[in-house]
Amino acid sequence: MFDKIYDVIVVGGGHAGSEAAAAAANMGSSTLLVTMNLQNIAQMSCNPAMGGIAKGQIVREIDALGGYSGIVSDTSAIQFKMLNKSKGPAMWSPRVQSDRMRFAEDWRLLLEQTKNLDFYQEMVTGLVIKGDEVTGVKTSLGLEIRAKTVVLTNGTFLNGLIHIGNKNFGGGRAGEKAATGITEQLVDLGFESGRMKTGTPPRVDGRSLDFSKMIEQPGDAVPEKFSYSDITKPLTTQRPCHMSYTSLEVHNLLREGFDRSPMFNGRIQSLGPRYCPSIEDKINRFADKDRHQIFVEPEGWNTVEYYINGFSTSLPEDVQFKALSAVKGFENVKFFRPGYAIEYDYFPPTQLTHSLETKLVKGLYFAGQINGTTGYEEAASQGLMAGINASLKVQEKEPFILKRNEAYIGVLIDDLITKGTDEPYRMFTSRAEYRTLLRQDNADIRLTPKGYELGIASEKRLKRMEEKLSKAEAFVGFFRTQSVKPEEANPVLESKDSQPIRQSDKMFKIFSRPNIGIEDVRKFEAVEAYIQSNDLDNEVIEQAEIQVKYSGYIAKEKLNADKLTRLEYVKIPSGYDYSQIKSMSYEAREKLKKIQPTTVAQASRISGVSPNDISVLLVYMGR
Repeated sequence: MFDKIYDVIVVGGGHAGSEAAAAAANMGSSTLLVTMNLQNIAQMSCNPAMGGIAKGQIVREIDALGGYSGIVSDTSAIQFKMLNKSKGPAMWSPRVQSDRMRFAEDWRLLLEQTKNLDFYQEMVTGLVIKGDEVTGVKTSLGLEIRAKTVVLTNGTFLNGLIHIGNKNFGGGRAGEKAATGITEQLVDLGFESGRMKTGTPPRVDGRSLDFSKMIEQPGDAVPEKFSYSDITKPLTTQRPCHMSYTSLEVHNLLREGFDRSPMFNGRIQSLGPRYCPSIEDKINRFADKDRHQIFVEPEGWNTVEYYINGFSTSLPEDVQFKALSAVKGFENVKFFRPGYAIEYDYFPPTQLTHSLETKLVKGLYFAGQINGTTGYEEAASQGLMAGINASLKVQEKEPFILKRNEAYIGVLIDDLITKGTDEPYRMFTSRAEYRTLLRQDNADIRLTPKGYELGIASEKRLKRMEEKLSKAEAFVGFFRTQSVKPEEANPVLESKDSQPIRQSDKMFKIFSRPNIGIEDVRKFEAVEAYIQSNDLDNEVIEQAEIQVKYSGYIAKEKLNADKLTRLEYVKIPSGYDYSQIKSMSYEAREKLKKIQPTTVAQASRISGVSPNDISVLLVYMGR
């Protein structure tokens, strides 16, 4: 294998690396996954869960394109919840609690069954570069493995430094050494690098906890699943999580250790995730709060290890133990390991193109936390896209780029490339201006045809999606054409305090009322008969309901998207000389020169580029 020239080498076996390797191999590229420890492929370094607000949409999108994250989330799930069900469907977000050990095992086995994929365990310490192109990687044993493209997915391992109180030591995560050499080489090549931090909470022995003092958090009564494929099934049994609270006593105990906290004594200078702060950061920033939620999450079906979500910390271990022991239900807590913070190198993503290829070195791609993101889901989606585009480059095809109105993945990458980030980037529904279109329920309709064209989504998946869409559209058509008489409709309407009708009316109009749901219209004889005779499953019924009840919003957002994306097709020539545009602001010229947007729409989203600057640019481009 050492004398072989691979199409794609993926460095790192986390969530980004695993998706990148799977995508490239499934597209027919000879692929090598190089990682420091093959036993830790797709390791859940932090919380044992996948999905959540906006993140669940990303996992659905990965699955729709043909990635593996959704399948593994299903096969390793111990609990399923659809979050935000009380809100509109644009906000619904699936989340699973995972069996940590099974998740990694299932990923490993899936990758081993993937054709065109080889594995090698060793540290990559550098890249082989000729001119402005990458031609392979160097390992700690001095080996040079050649490749046409390389995808770096180093996670928190690049010069990783772990902090617990006054102690610090090199490491990519607990029990694993840091990776060295790559940052220094890239900086020498002209790349800009920075430092970020993240943290993790203590893991504890569930046998030492008193769950009777906590609030049980069960999964959904009727659980769904992540993957659109029929190879996984919804859970039939689930494990509950629990919730407790900190208190003023807990906060005071934590404050006693602030003088030894690397966050407050200046030893950690880098920024951590704004929306996932440490417990010490929470009680410092929100001093008016006398308590914070603590979620007690099981690590698997059978293990007694629990993850204490909401108690991320880098305080000294004795302070952690003393404070956590004061939380209700934790009086006799036993630690498996303390929480810690970790600092690591990243590279501002404005140095990449939308394909995730670096601008300085051809054939070199970055994906995951190396780009300044946080979260398994954000990393996995970047890995998928980098693997796809590395394979396409080898095939001498155009890169695959998702637009902001096509996927949350498109929003994520466009935000990174166009705006950059100086703190760990996390996806939220609020970041997507077209979130009514980018729902978790229609990711397959949006993206499976694209995955099929790329060769990573199967024909079976495509046909299943087409059947779902056809049945849903026919069901919506049924509501548009069928009428219901007052004597049948009014008892249902009156039971929901909805205005009765005086004459027959279209079911679509009645169904569109805000307080009328699918369970209400199923009381109409013709509706239930249609469902039964056409063998409609819950997925089709839900899709039809959304199309009926939110048709106005969806149509309006599509119209806005069409208007705003016209500029996506106005290309800016490569290497465009912005210095000639004297009537454009100096800041705009500098930002455009640095980021080198490929379209006018991308240019318009760059911070510091005003609408007037865009108007001037269009004039100079002769538009």
